Amino acid sequence: MHFVEVDMELKITVLCENTVPTPGLLGEHGFAAFVETPGGNVLFDTGQGFGLVQNSLRLQKDLKSVSHLVLSHGHFDHTGGMLAFLGVHGPCEVVAHPDVLGERFRWMPVGPEEKPVSIGIPWREAYLTTRGARFRWQTEFTEILENVFVSGEVPRDTPFELGDPKFVVKQNGQWAADPFLDDYSLVLKTSKGLVILLGCAHAGLINILNHVIAKTGVDRIRAILGGTHLGFSPQSQLDETIPVLKKYQLETLATSHCTGQGPIARLAAEFGSGFAFGHVGYTLTVPQ
Repeated sequence: MHFVEVDMELKITVLCENTVPTPGLLGEHGFAAFVETPGGNVLFDTGQGFGLVQNSLRLQKDLKSVSHLVLSHGHFDHTGGMLAFLGVHGPCEVVAHPDVLGERFRWMPVGPEEKPVSIGIPWREAYLTTRGARFRWQTEFTEILENVFVSGEVPRDTPFELGDPKFVVKQNGQWAADPFLDDYSLVLKTSKGLVILLGCAHAGLINILNHVIAKTGVDRIRAILGGTHLGFSPQSQLDETIPVLKKYQLETLATSHCTGQGPIARLAAEFGSGFAFGHVGYTLTVPQ
């Protein structure tokens, strides 16, 4: 794997997220981020589609300038805004794992009992391709722009990252745990270290960090931004995640979306001035 050692200015702006602190912006359960690099602009996820276009206009982020749309995984709150994006942008390359299009479910309360509720991508492939989605299927760690990479499939080696058993898929007529092979992160290599952008981190935050370090050979992590899914994980997972994160001496840990209010409060206390909440409009800049 070839890396170009250059100074670069990187800017990531959250366009869709659950929380909004500023009038004129829209919040929704979901995530999307606009990534600006010297080599081009990337849209990472699209939220559900309610706030993507309005927030991009309000924050002056030109969706038409995007060269790649990257999907972190195939849930509705990360893929539902694809039609809104394509309607503004026109045809665009969409980088994702092929499992993005599969049916996904989560056990949720429905009346007096729990049932598997569909939470997958709301659009069929043909519906998206006829509207301009040009899918580029990737399963490996891959460079899509200079110093901009998708993580590819992440090995699950960390013992305390067990995943959420409520997420399921149908296999041979039976419910089975969703393997989340399509759980992707965006990795940006800068002279200040790695910046890692998460969708929901269904693969496990520490698994993702270990994978990225192994693939890049770089163990300096400048910043992590995005959903960690610690809000849906056992307390023990949060307890064991924090000391591992502290080893990296992060300059910025900015959590979003599925991290959960309890874990957010704990992380804010643990990381102090290095912690930020990645709400709609939050911008992370890595200067040259």
